[in-house]
Amino acid sequence: MAVDTTRVRWIVLVVRVPAEPSRHRVAVWRELRRIGALALGQGTWAVPDVPVFADGLARVVELVERGAGELVTLNAAGRGERDGARLTALFTEARQEEWSEFIADCGKFDAEIDKEINKGKLTVAELEEEEQSLERLRRWHRDLKVRDVFGAPAAGEADQLLTACVARLEDYTERVFRAAHGLAGEEGG
Repeated sequence: MAVDTTRVRWIVLVVRVPAEPSRHRVAVWRELRRIGALALGQGTWAVPDVPVFADGLARVVELVERGAGELVTLNAAGRGERDGARLTALFTEARQEEWSEFIADCGKFDAEIDKEINKGKLTVAELEEEEQSLERLRRWHRDLKVRDVFGAPAAGEADQLLTACVARLEDYTERVFRAAHGLAGEEGG
């Protein structure tokens, strides 16, 4: 879901949470990072003012209150087209970095399956581990897709690589099935 970048409004959060106990500050920071908020400076964050961020922002408010902190929420837009474009670019760069990390993990998934095949480790236990790894990739992909409201360039490659990971797991599953049933050299099943 791409957003019209020429009319983007932003929600700016100015957050202050006492230093101690630190768990409250950490919880707020983690939630802001989880929802993809853009750090603008010390305690200042921004997200596009689109519905996908509403639940995460509500969790931030709750965490700040739980930590006896203060939160000022502002509706904002750039003073000029250049300011809005800069915020959009910064937000998209952050998503691009996340997609790059996701793409690298898809490569690790692929390499792990290659390693298991090359070692002949075709066990149900190993298959279950790989299934869990793929499920983690799927959840991560879904979360990134939701918060990538401007469409970072690497999103398309990430989609293709996730599809390839699914196909690799299907192939590995078939190999494990054949090995488990003594059909190592046979086709079909």
